[in-house]
Amino acid sequence: MSMAQRERAALVEAMRQAGPDAGTLCGTWTVRDLAAHLIVRERRPDAAPGILLKPLAGHLDSVQEKTARKPFDELLELVRTGPPWWSPLKPVDAIANLSEMFVHHEDVRRGAPGWEPRELPAADETKLWNMVSRMAKMSYRKSPVTLVLRTPDGRSAAAKTTSGPEVTLTGTPSELLLHAFGRDEVRVETTGEPDAVRAVLELDRSV
Repeated sequence: MSMAQRERAALVEAMRQAGPDAGTLCGTWTVRDLAAHLIVRERRPDAAPGILLKPLAGHLDSVQEKTARKPFDELLELVRTGPPWWSPLKPVDAIANLSEMFVHHEDVRRGAPGWEPRELPAADETKLWNMVSRMAKMSYRKSPVTLVLRTPDGRSAAAKTTSGPEVTLTGTPSELLLHAFGRDEVRVETTGEPDAVRAVLELDRSV
């Protein structure tokens, strides 16, 4: 079973335990809304492009709202079973859905108070490091300062290079990935001048 599949199963269980009306880290979305998003992304190729293309966002919202009205157990089953055989995501599930399932699993976990980071196997952290080190320049492209991502075991990646001050974000790959995807409920340490650090932490990190 791939990490993406394991995270999908854990996400569904976290959704079940939280309940449909629980909050998430996805803005105003509830667990029900998040489930509908995942289903539309994998099963409605007519609407999914609206996730990235603003002119199509209206159709996406309409389809997603309709999907969210399905019984909660049905939503969970559709998320659990993943992309159908005809979906373009099916052959690349292990790669294309790794960050999606991991980040949204944490969106549900960390949407409630009292959360603690999970201890992931080293092999899983390496997969997430490979991902965040590749996407860092896109996530932090708006940074006005030089930014370096670093892990406690010494791995590092340049996220942005400028002539200005330098900031370092240190954390496990899983925490750095969540931060790169715009989440603030993370455990990372910052090093650098206070104003530069503040500028990084207040960045729009949408990919």
